[in-house]
Amino acid sequence: MTSHQVGASARRTRAVTRRDIELFTAISGDRNPVHYDEDLAGRSRFGGIVVQGGVTSGLLNALVAEQLPGPGSVFLEVAWRFLAPVRPGDVLTATAVVIGVRDDKPVTTLATSITNQDDVLVLDGTAVVWRDPVVSAATSVPASPTTHPDAGSPAPTQEKIA
Repeated sequence: MTSHQVGASARRTRAVTRRDIELFTAISGDRNPVHYDEDLAGRSRFGGIVVQGGVTSGLLNALVAEQLPGPGSVFLEVAWRFLAPVRPGDVLTATAVVIGVRDDKPVTTLATSITNQDDVLVLDGTAVVWRDPVVSAATSVPASPTTHPDAGSPAPTQEKIA
């Protein structure tokens, strides 16, 4: 039911900013001082301001929803370990690799990871994803012969369901 094969992969890169911390706080209400108080965060075991885990893992949300498996995808289960702090200014690269595909349902299991600009692994784990067949069919873009799964997401398309 899914067109993705075991071994397919995708990557997505993004720089995180202090504004991301502010926006995540507005959505979540997370006002932990390690995200805002320079002095207190500097004296903590983190040694400085850290970005919320939701901002970090949010890069995987975008990768799954836009690239692999793609539009219509939602997480059913995640098992993520946060291994190193992420700081404003870090450039994160999220990677997903298909490690399992259900034959009876549009469900894919992904190995997921995020590294920073220094190639430090900041998040590692797995995710089980379900992809809505109606949304998938309405937004699928045929792969060109030069398209590689790591090449990034295709330009958004708008198609009508007849």
